[in-house]
Amino acid sequence: MSANAESAPQVADFVTLTQDNTANTQSTVNQDASGRKSSSPAAAAAELASTKVKLMAALKSFKDFPIPGINFIDILPLFQDVKTHEALLVALQLQIELSQQKPDVIVGLDARGFLFGPSLALRMGASFVPVRKQGKMPGPCVTAAYEKEYGTDFFQMQEGAIKPGQKVLIVDDIIATGGSAAAAGELVQKLGGETIGYLFILEIAFLKGREKLGGVPVTTLLETDE
Repeated sequence: MSANAESAPQVADFVTLTQDNTANTQSTVNQDASGRKSSSPAAAAAELASTKVKLMAALKSFKDFPIPGINFIDILPLFQDVKTHEALLVALQLQIELSQQKPDVIVGLDARGFLFGPSLALRMGASFVPVRKQGKMPGPCVTAAYEKEYGTDFFQMQEGAIKPGQKVLIVDDIIATGGSAAAAGELVQKLGGETIGYLFILEIAFLKGREKLGGVPVTTLLETDE
């Protein structure tokens, strides 16, 4: 009895220490999930504007690719430099924070939405769900069709990947005609999610792709008429 009595305070101290460490760990996780300290809307807007200039300067263009008459805007340089990659993620996060709508799920489109979607989801404390071409994912899937210049294509999402009522942000590298993004929105709807917005790195404005997205808020970091 005496030995047990003497050890009881030590056990209590250990439990208290464990609880403190758990709380500290949870605090760190919460901070890591956001990836940055919050700032005022004015400061965030100023930081975003400055970052956009740097990101635009990092893009490259290639004439007559993939066919003559097309000026191809290449976003891959954004990922080739560590500081530029970090700046991109910060800018995307700022853009979401300024919208004042926090997503439960970030959906990335096949394939370049996979380049930054998972990292952005981690920063926002959200889950990531991929949209893939038909036949690329196992198990039961929902399917949506969209038109491309050479015919009809199909996107799929796994059943149960989005829970009914979850708030969803759809991301991709570029919005052009808007067909693939609209198909992703249809998949979210079929699974019972609520699409709260679309977020793109680049918009080719003259193609008017956002007109296909049903009035859902559309945000782009950068814009070009090329």
